[in-house]
Amino acid sequence: MPLDEHRTIDFFTQGALPAPQVTPVQAEGIAGQLLGVPVRAQELGSQQDANFLLRDGDGTPLAVLKVAHPAFGSAEIDAQDAAADLIAAAHPELRVATVLRHPDGSALCRTVDTESGPAIARLLRYLPGGALSGPRHLSPSTVAAMGTITGKVSAALRNFRHPGLDRVLQWDLRHAHRVVSELDHYVGELDRRAAVRTATADAWAQVEPHAERLPLQAVHLDLTDDNLIRTPDNHVPVPDGIIDFGDLTTSWAVGELAVSLSSMLHHDGVEPHQVLPAVRAFHAVRPLSAQETDVLWPLVVLRAAGLVVSGRQQAAVDEDNTYATSALEREWRIFEQATSLPLPVMTHLVKDAVGRADAPATTDVPPHLLLRGLAADDITVLDLSTGADAMDRGGWCESGAEDRLAAQALAEGAAAAVTRYGQARLTQAPPLSALSPATVPTGIDLWLDRPVSAQVPAAGTILAAEPGRLEITYGPRVLTLSFPDTVHPLITTGTEVEAGECLAHFAPDTTLHIAIRNPDSPAVPRMVRPEYAAGWLPLTADPARLLGLPAGDPIRHVDHADHADHADLLERRDAVFATVQGHYYATPPRIERGWRHHLLSTDARSYLDIVNNVTPLGHAHPRIERAVARQLRRLNTNSRFHYASVVEFTERLAALLPDPLDTVFLVNSGSEAVDLGIRLAIGASGQSDVVALREAYHGWTYASDAVSTSLQDNPNALATRPSWVHTVDSPNSYRGRHRGPDAARYAPEAVAAIDELASSGRPPGAFLSETFYGNAGGVALPDGYLAQVYAAIRRHGGLTVADEVQVGYGRLGHWFWGFEQQQVVPDIVCVAKAMGNGHPLGAVITSKAVAEKYREQGYFFSSTGGSPVSSTVGLTVLDTLRDEDLQGNAARVGRHLKHRLKALADRYGIIGAVHGSGLYLGLELVRDRDSLQPATEETAELCDRMLDLGVVVQPTGDHLNILKIKPPLCIDTTAADFFADMLERALDQLGYAS
Repeated sequence: MPLDEHRTIDFFTQGALPAPQVTPVQAEGIAGQLLGVPVRAQELGSQQDANFLLRDGDGTPLAVLKVAHPAFGSAEIDAQDAAADLIAAAHPELRVATVLRHPDGSALCRTVDTESGPAIARLLRYLPGGALSGPRHLSPSTVAAMGTITGKVSAALRNFRHPGLDRVLQWDLRHAHRVVSELDHYVGELDRRAAVRTATADAWAQVEPHAERLPLQAVHLDLTDDNLIRTPDNHVPVPDGIIDFGDLTTSWAVGELAVSLSSMLHHDGVEPHQVLPAVRAFHAVRPLSAQETDVLWPLVVLRAAGLVVSGRQQAAVDEDNTYATSALEREWRIFEQATSLPLPVMTHLVKDAVGRADAPATTDVPPHLLLRGLAADDITVLDLSTGADAMDRGGWCESGAEDRLAAQALAEGAAAAVTRYGQARLTQAPPLSALSPATVPTGIDLWLDRPVSAQVPAAGTILAAEPGRLEITYGPRVLTLSFPDTVHPLITTGTEVEAGECLAHFAPDTTLHIAIRNPDSPAVPRMVRPEYAAGWLPLTADPARLLGLPAGDPIRHVDHADHADHADLLERRDAVFATVQGHYYATPPRIERGWRHHLLSTDARSYLDIVNNVTPLGHAHPRIERAVARQLRRLNTNSRFHYASVVEFTERLAALLPDPLDTVFLVNSGSEAVDLGIRLAIGASGQSDVVALREAYHGWTYASDAVSTSLQDNPNALATRPSWVHTVDSPNSYRGRHRGPDAARYAPEAVAAIDELASSGRPPGAFLSETFYGNAGGVALPDGYLAQVYAAIRRHGGLTVADEVQVGYGRLGHWFWGFEQQQVVPDIVCVAKAMGNGHPLGAVITSKAVAEKYREQGYFFSSTGGSPVSSTVGLTVLDTLRDEDLQGNAARVGRHLKHRLKALADRYGIIGAVHGSGLYLGLELVRDRDSLQPATEETAELCDRMLDLGVVVQPTGDHLNILKIKPPLCIDTTAADFFADMLERALDQLGYAS
């Protein structure tokens, strides 16, 4: 049949479509004739076509040669080219692989002979950047971008009409059940074949009732990771290009999204809930109808099943096609992920994602309460949420916590203790977990303290009665009771029962599980993961009313289950809390509890805290809590009153510093400490100029901000600093002007700058720096740097100010103060953060002579800096640092962790350096170890992935390319190893293995 006739493919008539056999030499000949210049052809993979990347003699990409399968007619090819042009015109922000054309507008194409018959060859625009294909993890932003592009394509093609769309393709999801039926014999493994058949039947049963109401339109039908092209200059995958219109046809519009979603599921670390950003993004561009949301996930399953059987068929008929054969396990992975949760669960999740969430069913108070003789007033409801007082002092992570709390309630006189339905239980959260644990209950648990009988709450049918289990119809739903298998029901399966009939007798100390589910729902686990709670809970109902208790609102107990509620809290924050006070992460977990080196979210997920140097003792330390509560019961006022704690604290603090540093000022923060330190130095020296280091952050007050030159904290810092601030080079031995051994040049250069200032008539009154470069990621200053600079400052009558806010108080492990590493003694020391373990407390320590000079500037007073509570906190922190040997722990665990991180640097080229000492470490990420180009975007993506894996870590440095590793000093080697293990996993999943 001539190719220019109007004909289109019918897969079921044509059968197998092995790719046409075209060699690179033949491709070069075809392309040379079309382009009129010699080219080199590189074969590209394809399942049913022959594709080649064409380059000129210098290797510059020119175009893509696509030789269509001979079964595809010219009308189909013309439709594909027209659709590509349409999308390119409608969305100029997208790059589209349109056909190249002659000046007269005709396509650069010709008919060529292949072993399979005449085929159409044409030249398409080459899109640099590479596809999203491969196992690399897809971040939420990448997934959302895929959904956005898919939505734009769907909207652009909505009214596209063309004779070449009238095709019968194996990829058209309208034919998915038939494709599987005809090809599943190619799946040799019987268990896999059976799984594909069952999943197809179940999915088709969900789609078929809606089929007639699903909108039909032109669809690309292959907007997968293979055909969405990355933006060339982005260092993390963000698609903006579209290729391969070979599957263009008319089909269900929602199939466009289903195909795209399925392609995400084989990527490392991607599970079904993680494709929902694409659903939201698609819906924002091209809204889904109610019917489309009902069939979306069943269509994902049908696509996955079609991939499996089609891939096996293609491998069988085209054994030399490595593109097809290499995809087989990837396609099976897609199928496994698509079917890993029941269809109703995923459908409810999809509906939740687009704002059509189904709430759990409600139940009325039954004619007879389920447990005879047990009134609501006899029952204590246990609160096991993150915010519950019972979770204090690490109670959530104790073995048997739920049984202990229930026993306590019973001991206090309750006849029974019961848990809440749908409330995320912190007691189910392990302290360290790479996967969010199942914390959301789909029923309730009940502990009994006296004999109780279960009775029929409302007339129904006994569906199951066996030792340890009863199932009975309850209105339109099914009630399940689970209990020890030593208990035998008093009634048999199949019995019709009336309300009030006795079902079973339970002795004291019996534990029951009560659940209500829809009769046609799949088996519902007792506990589900928060990300999937919005999918599972609508299949259930709260059994509380069966006990005479009010039903709760489970959705509000589960952060991830109610996106609107979670977003509302962020919106409320932005409405009243100045947005310049940013928050970590674009969609942050809601953290409402901390314990030691763990942060706990409201969906009962425990995160390892790697960033909180504010709490060196660990979160919620009982010793701090007791000391503060005790002092608040007694007195809290200001330091102008006479009381012991301020004296005891300042004595202890001064004793930690060398002579002549013996006098203490107490303030509320590091910013105030640095501000006061500068004022002390200027006042004592009588010289108003200050020298500071670049790439440093010291605070937000006028003076501390003036000497802060970190470009991330203030992009205009170097251009806007006042005239009295002078900066010298950051003595960064890794990425500064002088590296390695040459870093010894920084000190003489700084000394020269100081001498020059003095010779110009402006001798500096102060030199301010961190003593261990914290803001730059824990980079140690070059040996002897401070000794030389301090000597120069003092020679000209100035004073030296050490900012110990981040690195002081034992965090460096080997040294309590950072200046000890440099073997110097500053004139003024500023400290905060660690002093209060989260309580606002800072200090400036100097000599009595310098302190007395301040009187010439006026009076100093800080309302709460030296209050009884602040002083008590400060004393307790020092006691605990000593008694728990936290400086020693910083040295030991820090040494172990740094060893682990250096081992990772040997495996991953993106790790440029491991900085730091003790538990102030920095992992610097670079794109190239020679140029040291900062891996800024990669670092941000890595932090997001680490959050998914249960670790809170954030970037620092002027380029935000350094992981700041400064956890509470109580962290142990188990947690340090977990951090290193998750870092290794994330780097692998993001494709950084060398």
